Amino acid sequence: MRKNNPIEKLFWSIAFPGFGQYLNGKLFKGTVFLVLEILFNVMGNFNEIIMLSFQGKVHQAAEAANYGWLMFYPCLYFFAIWDAYKDAGGEGSKYSFLPFVFCAYFVTVGLMYSTEVSIFGVFFGPVWLPMIAVIPGVIIGWLIRFVIIKFSTSS
Repeated sequence: MRKNNPIEKLFWSIAFPGFGQYLNGKLFKGTVFLVLEILFNVMGNFNEIIMLSFQGKVHQAAEAANYGWLMFYPCLYFFAIWDAYKDAGGEGSKYSFLPFVFCAYFVTVGLMYSTEVSIFGVFFGPVWLPMIAVIPGVIIGWLIRFVIIKFSTSS
């Protein structure tokens, strides 16, 4: 199995958790991620809420969502992405997992508040608000990584 392209594995995992693991030759792990993704997706009504959100029916999407199941999705999703990236050799620098971890945290919090928060009067719902939360997740993850590296090398 070709293991020299971590970005390729990262993007396949973004497309569908487990695909990056398959490309890395980790068939059991890939199957576990794939099965869990399908389970969380079906039980959380994720495909329906994605469709409704893309159609602009974000209030209907919020009503159709099963938040108890959807809450598992961000951690599984970002862990599967990081795992495929790491196994493909992308874990070259210290603490490179932190942006993935903080994305999982922020997207989970975004999902929790997605029924309550409007930004400038716009209700984003259970798909768009968590997606927006990726941005501060990446930024905070990189900042914390930078601070940890800076203080660990200066002492």
